[in-house]
Amino acid sequence: MPADPLAIPTIPVTTASLAPASPGEIAESLAYALRFDERGRPRSGGWEFAAAIAAERLVEHLERAGFVVLKRRNSAPHSAG
Repeated sequence: MPADPLAIPTIPVTTASLAPASPGEIAESLAYALRFDERGRPRSGGWEFAAAIAAERLVEHLERAGFVVLKRRNSAPHSAG
């Protein structure tokens, strides 16, 4: 029987290296994902204003639903390869 394609893989990270992300950090990350593609190029369609609004609404919903988003503490800065 094949593995469940929707199963979330276990990530070997200690809980000491994780911290809750603030609502502002989550909204900023979501807005960025809505404005830019995976290569960092702007998406067409004028998403700048709508992305910020959509990100704020998503964060509000996640808070109401009881989600906690974690991020790594003190991670090294991202470097493009």
